[in-house]
Amino acid sequence: MPDDLVRYTSADEDSARWAGFPFRPGDIVISTRSKSGTTWVQMICALLVFRTPDLPTPLAELSPWLDWSIRPRQEVYAHLAAQTHRRFIKSHTPLDGIPADPRVTYIVVGRHPLDMAVSLYHQGDNLDRQRMRQLLGQPEPDEEPHTRPDLHEWLTAWIHADPDPRRSLDSLPGVMMHLGDAWTRRDQPNVVLVHYADLIADLDGEMRRLAGRLGMSVPEATWPSLVEAATFERMRAQAERSVPDSSGVLIDPTAFFRRGTSGAGAEVLSPGELEAYADRAGTLAQPELAAWLHR
Repeated sequence: MPDDLVRYTSADEDSARWAGFPFRPGDIVISTRSKSGTTWVQMICALLVFRTPDLPTPLAELSPWLDWSIRPRQEVYAHLAAQTHRRFIKSHTPLDGIPADPRVTYIVVGRHPLDMAVSLYHQGDNLDRQRMRQLLGQPEPDEEPHTRPDLHEWLTAWIHADPDPRRSLDSLPGVMMHLGDAWTRRDQPNVVLVHYADLIADLDGEMRRLAGRLGMSVPEATWPSLVEAATFERMRAQAERSVPDSSGVLIDPTAFFRRGTSGAGAEVLSPGELEAYADRAGTLAQPELAAWLHR
């Protein structure tokens, strides 16, 4: 691992897989936290690259997840090397764990952390844990799995938990570290920040903004069909081709697209708990980042 890169690991991810990756001019890296709009921006990039809603293969094949340990690293490298279109690569690694290359555009997506956490909680019920253990070569647990707490209990514990963010990237400290690093780079010409709420509010406008930052041109007559193909409803209706699940770890691909709106976190917590969250978040993020993230 190069000295200038931070290494991030989890049970099924390892950012060290980025070390030595042979970038090409024009490559796009989509760096997000889980359940923050990764698949949405992957789809937007696919539509901009191919300029048609009729994509040639499922999204997970067009845009593989490089730091996911379930698929062998060299297999992913070979898959990307064989691609002839402009490449757009999924990652859950913060930018300080990915090699910086001026020829590459890095897109970082932010979402209100409470909404991201609620979505992550529900995603946990849709993962085939046995299948994941098989793919990772992990043994079956000796004990029966513990009963999960309900959403309210889990979310309040998530707010106050203080794990090592390099080992727990989907914790609140991990989310803020990921976005905080990107925030310090936001004025770099090849770093683009996207907010999940902006995709909801103005999908057409955000797609055009991304096209501009990526130097892509799309015929005006083509735009309506591309925007329609990037809507939550269309992606959910075509879940078998949209979900990031080439290895079959999701129980129900359609359930991956659960809601696609903002505000789920605020629905779970009391006013006092929301205030406690705001206080906690304020200790982990710069005021400008916090204002952008929570607007």
